[in-house]
Amino acid sequence: MLPSAMNLWWGLFFGSIGVGYWMYGKKQKKPVPYWTGIALMVFPYFIDNAVLLPLIGAGLTALPYFYRI
Repeated sequence: MLPSAMNLWWGLFFGSIGVGYWMYGKKQKKPVPYWTGIALMVFPYFIDNAVLLPLIGAGLTALPYFYRI
């Protein structure tokens, strides 16, 4: 199934946030931002629902704020 334009934009948005989290977690040696960044970069490939994509992305984006190690 081909992704819609909104799914592409959401994927680009959350992927760019994921790159920032990944670089921060790698440099600071913090596992939560590191793995959250990887998850944010990968999950848009598996979700094709236009409502579920921003909800999961927002939850993953907020995860390092609420779960700090």
